[in-house]
Amino acid sequence: MGPLLTLKVHQQLMAAARAGAPTADCSLDLGRSVTRVGLGADAWTWNGQAYPFLERCKDRTIYYWTGDAFQPVARYATSLVKLVPTDWGPPTFEIDGIKMLPTAQDSPYDDARRKVELIQPRGKVILDTCGGLGYFAAWCLRGQAAQVLSYEMNPDVIWLRSLNPWSPAAGHGLTLTVGDIAEEVAGLPTQSVDAALHDPPRFGIAGELYSQAFYDQLARVLKRNGRLFHYTGTPNRLSSGRDLPGEVARRLRLAGFSTQSSGDGVLAVKRG
Repeated sequence: MGPLLTLKVHQQLMAAARAGAPTADCSLDLGRSVTRVGLGADAWTWNGQAYPFLERCKDRTIYYWTGDAFQPVARYATSLVKLVPTDWGPPTFEIDGIKMLPTAQDSPYDDARRKVELIQPRGKVILDTCGGLGYFAAWCLRGQAAQVLSYEMNPDVIWLRSLNPWSPAAGHGLTLTVGDIAEEVAGLPTQSVDAALHDPPRFGIAGELYSQAFYDQLARVLKRNGRLFHYTGTPNRLSSGRDLPGEVARRLRLAGFSTQSSGDGVLAVKRG
């Protein structure tokens, strides 16, 4: 993978070059490691290749090397899909300016770890309904899950994953399917997974992933006593006029789960 630049790293390189330093230590993989680069007046070198300083480097943007130039890690087909740096290292992503992972108080990567711990992944076959950048899947694999079945319907998000050093690659226990889990779940065998992680887009974007019919399918594919963590966020009841976590919990109970609130989501267990 080529170098990834953010405004913070670019400013660091520019400042060191202006100070006349021959080298600088920085991260070119969004905080996963630190490497040393050579500095010149108009370019910097890494792994034997010269890279130009950017004429314009924007905040809240990650740049990747195309082979000829640095370009933002962003695509626009039907929606603007963009990888966004965080203060923590692991990036989040946005769709049409809507942040898809929490970053206000902690790294989205560590946030995923805490949620995965709730379903106790060791030795289990896990359904990851809305894969996103793959942070749930990464922690399931680190938690020694037997297999992770991950689904992501947006091919542009899959492309973001291919450039994100914090996203796990398919294989070695991870199956990544490009498809809509609202449709794909019907093809999964009954009682074929031990646990599930459900981190859907907002209700207004993907209401079908909060429906009774979908929760009934989750109950069907989960084994008895299988755990499910359902991310809901913490919408403001006064401004939104609805209690989304409460609605989710009620529908899950109708589907055959016992439920309890857990942070910014609902932890459910399929009843016997």
